[in-house]
Amino acid sequence: MTYPNPLKKRLQNGELIFGSALPAFTPHVAGSILDTNPDFLWIDTEHLPYGTEALDYIPVLARMRGVAPMIRVAWNDPALIKKAYDAGAVAVMVPQIDTAEEAERAVQYARYAPEGQRGISPMWTRVAGANWDEVIKTANEETLLVVQMESQKAYDNLDEIKQVPGIDVIMVGPLDLSATVGTITDTHSKAVQEIMEDVPRKLEGTGLITATTLMGISEIQEKVRWGYRFLNVGSALSYGVQALKGHLETLRSDPRGEK
Repeated sequence: MTYPNPLKKRLQNGELIFGSALPAFTPHVAGSILDTNPDFLWIDTEHLPYGTEALDYIPVLARMRGVAPMIRVAWNDPALIKKAYDAGAVAVMVPQIDTAEEAERAVQYARYAPEGQRGISPMWTRVAGANWDEVIKTANEETLLVVQMESQKAYDNLDEIKQVPGIDVIMVGPLDLSATVGTITDTHSKAVQEIMEDVPRKLEGTGLITATTLMGISEIQEKVRWGYRFLNVGSALSYGVQALKGHLETLRSDPRGEK
């Protein structure tokens, strides 16, 4: 296992980063996704019905395979953020950050003193065999904090949010954003897309990375052209379901391949 994980350094070097989501908290599913060589593995504890106790050694497995585990917590809560990092997260994503004050709290919850107030006990090192003292001393340098911009209010406050020290990545959440601009579920609406196009411009020169999550390859490529550099590329389950649906439709309409 490489420590520190190079994700933060790669972002600082201007590299494009692509990851994918973990649809089920089992090491076999995680291992199959890790075989595709993503830069990060998105582990969602906000909307999936699990907490960090369900992860077992999956974040450590990702680290040992050279992939950065990114855990999205359910809320901007110090206990949830601390447990995510202690379970092995390289990056923690905090949803629905609407103001600079909320962003400041997330930074405090994510960093060890003197930069923050997170309690110290990186338990993942006991599984990975990493050096306990080294990890503690360098944690603030390795770990990433990702805050989600998911509302019109957050966009309106972005000039203040981006000035908060300690944020690494701002991830635009298109679905929640669509609800707050009055086009719920229509993430391709003009209102959503205009905001998404403007966010990288607003963050230019700040050192902050613009991120989002999408399924369509052409849309992901568009966002890269707009300046996004940290992108979640759907999930293996979603892509697999799409492929299976297409195969079944083909076989039912032409089972013998004679049409």
